[in-house]
Amino acid sequence: VQLQASGGGLVQPGGSLRLSCKASGARFSGNIAAWYRQAPGMQRELVAHIIPNGGTHYGDSVKGRFSISRVNAENTVYLQMSSLKPEDTALYYCNLRKWSTSTDYWGQGTQVTVSS
Repeated sequence: VQLQASGGGLVQPGGSLRLSCKASGARFSGNIAAWYRQAPGMQRELVAHIIPNGGTHYGDSVKGRFSISRVNAENTVYLQMSSLKPEDTALYYCNLRKWSTSTDYWGQGTQVTVSS
């Protein structure tokens, strides 16, 4: 399983970004897709996940600002980030967790920097 994340960059506070993660070797639709992030000196934290039936869950710090979605035909998961804050600055990782085995697969990470 390979995950290719993209879409990070530098954005001003209050701005928006959309991250993408394309999978090969497994389908997001039948597994759990998630975005995590890790800031320097901090533990990796869950940002959002989406389960096979389309249900979603968000970390408290991003509720109401971020939205996770899945396009099955593209086998791609998106993270739409709005009202970005400097504290959202981190390396963002795409994750696929196999529903049947709970095995985790990780993308390479994409940097998001929120700064004026």
